[in-house]
Amino acid sequence: MAITDSTTGKIRQKYSVAELEEAARLMRGYNLVALCAAGSGHSGGTMSIMDITAALYLHNANLDPQSANWDGRDRIIWSTGHKAPSLYLGLAMAGFCELDDVVRLRRLWSPFQGHPHWHKLPGVEVSSGSLGQGLSIAVGMALAARLDGKKHHVFSIHGDGEQQEGQIWEAAMEAGHFQLDNLTAIIDINRLQIDGWVKDVMDIDPLADRYRAFGWHVVEIDGHDMAQVVKALDEAKTHQGSPTAILANTVKGKGISFMENVAGWHGKSPNKDQMIQGLEELGLKDKIPWQQLLDRVDKYQAWVDKELDQKQPKFSKNYWWNQQDVMKAKMDPTRMGFGRALKKLGDDERIVCIGMDISGSITISQFYEDHPERQPRWISVGIAEQSGTAMAAGLAREGKIPVLGNYAVFSSGRNLDQVRTSVAYGDFNVLIAGAHGGVSVGPDGATHQALEDIFNMVGIPGMHISVPADSVETEKATAHLLFQVQGPKYIRFAREATPVISTEATPFKYGEANVIRLRSVKESFLDSFETVLASQYTNENENLTIIACGPEVPEAMRAAWILKTEYGLETRVINMHTIKPLDREAVVRAAVETGVIVTAEEHQVGGLGNLVASAVLQDKRTHCKCLRFGMIGVLDRFGESGAPWELIKEFELSAEHIARKAKELVG
Repeated sequence: MAITDSTTGKIRQKYSVAELEEAARLMRGYNLVALCAAGSGHSGGTMSIMDITAALYLHNANLDPQSANWDGRDRIIWSTGHKAPSLYLGLAMAGFCELDDVVRLRRLWSPFQGHPHWHKLPGVEVSSGSLGQGLSIAVGMALAARLDGKKHHVFSIHGDGEQQEGQIWEAAMEAGHFQLDNLTAIIDINRLQIDGWVKDVMDIDPLADRYRAFGWHVVEIDGHDMAQVVKALDEAKTHQGSPTAILANTVKGKGISFMENVAGWHGKSPNKDQMIQGLEELGLKDKIPWQQLLDRVDKYQAWVDKELDQKQPKFSKNYWWNQQDVMKAKMDPTRMGFGRALKKLGDDERIVCIGMDISGSITISQFYEDHPERQPRWISVGIAEQSGTAMAAGLAREGKIPVLGNYAVFSSGRNLDQVRTSVAYGDFNVLIAGAHGGVSVGPDGATHQALEDIFNMVGIPGMHISVPADSVETEKATAHLLFQVQGPKYIRFAREATPVISTEATPFKYGEANVIRLRSVKESFLDSFETVLASQYTNENENLTIIACGPEVPEAMRAAWILKTEYGLETRVINMHTIKPLDREAVVRAAVETGVIVTAEEHQVGGLGNLVASAVLQDKRTHCKCLRFGMIGVLDRFGESGAPWELIKEFELSAEHIARKAKELVG
């Protein structure tokens, strides 16, 4: 069937093969415009899957855009959630939303999140983004349909690199075992993933034989031949006795000459000139009103900016980063310090780095990029965080120093049991990088924003945790963890460029906090402050203390500037770069000597704050003290797509919010 009127059973609209081809071409054009407007996103895979999207949403799946939750609809699960723009365009073409609205892709408060969220957009079945999980969800849906005697079909869409996730094969085993002939997995085989060719990163072939071995009916097609696509989807819905896997051979970046078969276009969006060139190649430059669409999103962004500005606490002047002629800050991504440390120290033969498919982004690839002699000690496991983590335990057991890294949300969550049991329980010397921590990954949205990882890691016995404040400190912390700390260790750092607040000469002692004091307002933000080890700091009878970690340390410093200028308040800023072990002495001294503490973290509130509160309450020196205490952090909510600095404002993590909280407590 196709797009259906669920009340009458009649087909609302039917497409021929030629019309589906034209629809896919148009969708590719809108995809280019939406990605260009977003300034980020995944071009390669959204272009490769588009023919399948058009056929599925406009021809094969039973859907009613006027009744998105119609019980008789077919279910479509996008396990490969980063291809969300293709999903949104499929829904738009089918009538679930306005086609022109998709241009708001990845913008703050937009329903078109970086990865799909079913609560935000009708027609999206489940929220997804963490690869490898969609097929299990689809198995559950197919089983539910069987239990309830319902006749709808369940489709699950995947990438070929995703087949490296172990959970895929657990679900494949289950679907084959239960003979779920109401389930079809569609695998977009475009042969490329972030780190390169799938066959080179972690070969998944012979994929067809593997699915057959699990009891699946397998159909292999050219994913760009619309007649083959339509035939395969029709066959899958009528096949009986086993689940169907459609292996669609495609071209990454299909239709755009400079994108086709280029791994670099996996997670990259076109600029305006590239968008125009792509539209010309598709023959759509004069058919799609691209300038009107870009103007539309500019108008939307102006509204977002206005709303965010209204949320920000107001002071006598604008203290935002680099908005005044004084207190200028240099910006550098903290992740760069991680890469620099590995590049500098990687000659030690014990170090083995494990890549998990975002190697360039998190900078772990700097370990070998200019050092081909280190290549044997570079092990890429593709999208297999759980196995890669347990592998690291094996390497450590044999005397190596394994370093593994991924988005913090995955390296601390997806593989949490492996970290706990395989690594930490054995007290193995493994360094785990939690990259892109907090909201700094921005437009990718909630599934990729680590806001719970400190909770996850701090509860593991024997775990060492560092959350450095800037790229310089990240390099120092990485070096220290590599060689001076034995056992399981976790370093958390951001993706976005954040202020540099330290130098090589700035003291850094693992396990001991730094105290930072505003001395004068100078042209350079960095030069305006003095930093000393907490153990060497002499009480100056400040009005309050702000204890922060990671990128919130610069925000705390900026809050100290606001508090001094606006209210004459003196602030002791504590850079708690080591979370575990916590510098309890620095915390208790601050509580006793200043009487007011505010904690600040780019994390669910309490990751740092609860540890600080515990240290204060358990120390006898504070028992007779009147202490005023507040926390700044994410307030029990998931992340959101948006630019990183927008999200700092949206989640009320900025210096302005810290300063307001501090002033409330001081009175």
